[in-house]
Amino acid sequence: MAMARRPINPSQRVSGVGGGAGPYSKSHLSKSRSSPLSIALVVGAAFLVIFYFYRGSGGLGIKGAVNRVEGDFSCTFEVERAIPFLKQAYGDSMHKVLHVGPDTCSVVSTLLREEETEAWGVEPYDIEDADHNCKSLVRKGLVRVADIKFPLPYRAKSFSLVLVSDALEYLSPKYLNKTLPELARVSADGLIIFTGYPQHHKIKAVDKFKVGRSAKLRSAAWWFRYFVQLSLEENEAAVKKFDQAAAKGSYNPSCQIFHLKSYQ
Repeated sequence: MAMARRPINPSQRVSGVGGGAGPYSKSHLSKSRSSPLSIALVVGAAFLVIFYFYRGSGGLGIKGAVNRVEGDFSCTFEVERAIPFLKQAYGDSMHKVLHVGPDTCSVVSTLLREEETEAWGVEPYDIEDADHNCKSLVRKGLVRVADIKFPLPYRAKSFSLVLVSDALEYLSPKYLNKTLPELARVSADGLIIFTGYPQHHKIKAVDKFKVGRSAKLRSAAWWFRYFVQLSLEENEAAVKKFDQAAAKGSYNPSCQIFHLKSYQ
């Protein structure tokens, strides 16, 4: 989310003080000379505010700071924040990754910038308004548009890790019964789910027209019961490594993150 900025107008006049001082009075000229310093102070203050938000949000930058302040949470954006810590937790398993969820082009682009990392994405919704970079990824076959309520077009264990965000919240249990096993099927070393907390009423929603239903944010207890029903086990070793890396990096996720083992 871009932060609106109000341009500074250095030619804006300052009212004269006493004696009806005009725009070319000695008083005004004195203020004009100091205007560059004032502008510099304003610009400097702005950079300090940006730096404060960046540090306070664990490296979120302005976009993340605004998201957090206004309650506009995006778990897909959270995936990008978590990548450095996922690399520490999963090591070599981060070399071949599939991301499933809206705005997957952004995640795939970020992953591709990592050394020795191959990445693919599945966009569950329409991308007619996609930018040039996203359309390029689609043309290259790195990103597919596919309805995740149906079997994924990949062989078993095609990817070392599968990341999913902002997608399962829109599926009823009927379709979750099919989609979650599919996500686990195409992964070899793990399935990682990013999902919003139930109290995040202002979570950034996918266009309801595209999805056909509102997001259903579920508690950790609900998810763990559901994982057990599908015979999906928590990856305790990965959880421990990820938590240690996150604590060391002062990373505090805005979404729930579940680390699951792939089917053997």
